[in-house]
Amino acid sequence: MTSDDDAHFIPPHGGYEKLLSYQKALIVFQGTRFFVRKWLPARGDRTVDQMVQAARSGKQNIVEGSMASATSKEMEIKLTNVAKASFEELREDYADFLRDRGFTEWPYEHRYARRLRELNRKPGVTYADLQKGIENEDAAVAANVLLGMTKVTCFLLKRQIEALEKAFLKEGGLRERMTAARLRMREKQRREEREQRDGSP
Repeated sequence: MTSDDDAHFIPPHGGYEKLLSYQKALIVFQGTRFFVRKWLPARGDRTVDQMVQAARSGKQNIVEGSMASATSKEMEIKLTNVAKASFEELREDYADFLRDRGFTEWPYEHRYARRLRELNRKPGVTYADLQKGIENEDAAVAANVLLGMTKVTCFLLKRQIEALEKAFLKEGGLRERMTAARLRMREKQRREEREQRDGSP
C-alpha cells in the first residue's frame, strides 16, 4: 500500500498575503490611487492612468505569481519580474513628479526618510500606519513617502526573484517534481512487494 503523500508533487502555494512584497505593494497601490486624485489633473494627463495601472499591475502580478507557483516556478519567476518592472516604472513616475516641480528627493539620512524606514520595519505595517505621510498636504512629502515605499517594494521583489531563482536551480520545476514523485512511488511499491514476498509462508 502506498501513501498519498508519496504521490504529491504540487507544493503549497498561494499565501501571497504573507509576502512582504505584497504587503508593501498593497500600500503603494492604495496610496497611488489617492495621490493621483489629489495631485494630478483628472483629465488630459495619461500619467494618472499609467501610475494607477503600474501600481495595480505590480500588485496583481505578485498575486498571480504566488498562485502560479503550484505548477510552474518558471511562471512565478516571470510574473514576479513583471511586478518588479511595473514598480520600477512607478518609481520613475514619482521621481519625475518631484523633479518636474522642483522638489527634492529625500536623501538616505533625511529625518523623514529615517522615520519611513522605521515604520517599514514594523511587523504588519498597513496603509493606516503611513496614511499621515501619504495623504500629507505637502505634495513633496506625499510623493517622497510613496517614492520610498515603491523603492522598498522594488528591493523586496528583487530579493524574492533571487530566492526563487536559487530554489528553481536547486529543486527544479513541476516536471522534476513529478519525476521525483514517480520514483518515490516506484521505490515504495518495490519495497512493499519485497516485504510481502519475504513475509509470505
